[in-house]
Amino acid sequence: MARRGVMSDAFKEELAKELGFYDVVQREGWGGIKARDAGNMVKRAIQLAEEQLAKQNAGK
Repeated sequence: MARRGVMSDAFKEELAKELGFYDVVQREGWGGIKARDAGNMVKRAIQLAEEQLAKQNAGK
């Protein structure tokens, strides 16, 4: 059974660059990153989503 990703590859790459481990992704693929880095990536994605929701709600 294949997993379907929620985040686009472009967004994941942007987050990896921001968090400083994109070089590992380029060398080893997504399977080469540390669990901590993956967790930080998810945490940052959630933070960005919450900020976007706050902006949308402020405009109403």
